[in-house]
Amino acid sequence: MKTCFSIDPIGPVLPIWPVEVGRVPAWLGSRPPVQSAWAKASGFEPELGRTLLLPGEEGRPEGVLLCLGQEPDLWAFSAAARSLPEGDYRVVLEAGSPAGLGQAAALGWALGTYEFTRFRTKPARSLPKLVPPPGVDLTLAEALARATFLVRDLVNTPAEEMGPAELAQAAGRVAEEGGARVEVIAGEELVRRNFPSIYLVGRGSRREPLLIDLSWGSEEDPAVVLVGKGVCFDSGGLDLKKPESMLAMKNDMAGAAHALGLAGLVMTTGLPVRLRVLIPAVENMPSGRSYRPGDILKTRQGIFVEISNTDAEGRIILSDALTEGSALSPRLMIDFATLTGAARVALGPTLPAFFSNDDDLARDLARLGREAGDPLWPLPLHRPYRRLLESEVADIRNAVTEAPQGGAITAALFLSEFVALGVPWAHLDIPGGREKAEPGRPKGADAFGLRAVWALLAERFGV
Repeated sequence: MKTCFSIDPIGPVLPIWPVEVGRVPAWLGSRPPVQSAWAKASGFEPELGRTLLLPGEEGRPEGVLLCLGQEPDLWAFSAAARSLPEGDYRVVLEAGSPAGLGQAAALGWALGTYEFTRFRTKPARSLPKLVPPPGVDLTLAEALARATFLVRDLVNTPAEEMGPAELAQAAGRVAEEGGARVEVIAGEELVRRNFPSIYLVGRGSRREPLLIDLSWGSEEDPAVVLVGKGVCFDSGGLDLKKPESMLAMKNDMAGAAHALGLAGLVMTTGLPVRLRVLIPAVENMPSGRSYRPGDILKTRQGIFVEISNTDAEGRIILSDALTEGSALSPRLMIDFATLTGAARVALGPTLPAFFSNDDDLARDLARLGREAGDPLWPLPLHRPYRRLLESEVADIRNAVTEAPQGGAITAALFLSEFVALGVPWAHLDIPGGREKAEPGRPKGADAFGLRAVWALLAERFGV
């Protein structure tokens, strides 16, 4: 990640005056007449995230007006990072400025500088830099931005360049930077080590399935397990997806990317936890070796699963990882997965659903997501729907085929079968990306719930 901050500026530094939208007319009225006249002549209308360069008496820029919402709005600063000309800027924090405005400015500015340039030959334009506001935890702001950028980079990468082996390499880089250990269990070794669900889904591809297992921290610290769905491409298997549904299926490993981004953040900040990250990494492809509708799988936990739809593969590979994660009796287990279209139908394209077996955990996640500007919406683990997953020939089936309603709930109920009693657990059913760009959130891959879960970890386990 290129630095977007100017630590020791040697040239001029223009001030940015952040002003709530509703206060802009009065604020302009208090400025020198040349500036209010300039705003009027420019046809400037106060809107969230809009900037206006204001002239001094000699016509040179004297500073920048930035329109904010009522709360510290990091996305307004993201917009400024993209719209302002190259140069150095500083945010003016006046008496009475909202608490956290400086931190929001630093993080928002950093997030606004993201570009995915791996496959472009044209160099990116130079962007403006921000002098960090006083009192800002710049290390944390940069770590949060770096974690977000890692998620975006991994998910934006086409499947040809980001298969299970490449995902394992990315995990290796995260582990090396953080001083963690990583083990990769591959191919038929998965069967010998009793991870049959991961092997079954991935055996239809020429790229062998993997379990990526990252460990970090002291044995004396509380155990935290992160699980990420790593379906590097999902064709739907033999129950093949429609072409329009398959186009974005490089995004189906976004859960794995979130787990790795969050792991890097935990290690960078030195959070006192014993971290375990489990990523089942596969391609779900049709071939003569693919698993079939009607097959029955014996999972790592010993539960027999009837395969009713090979396109409900994410929950299958997660079953073995959740079983392994539960064996640690962790203080907290979180999984990230692009699991169901039903969650998008319920909540729209960019609001992640989450489920939890622990009421305190659910309340904390919802609250901290709101506070971080990274909202999550709780959906119920409605136990009566468990009967919809009943099988006549096995303990459970992997998907409901007769009445496709409540699909996000039945998927979460399936996962809950593999979480040990007493383990506080949350399942995040996240979008794979954004269809439309917004300030600080470009079209394509993005991190959903990452900052919310980080805030949870920092609140529960921080020092």
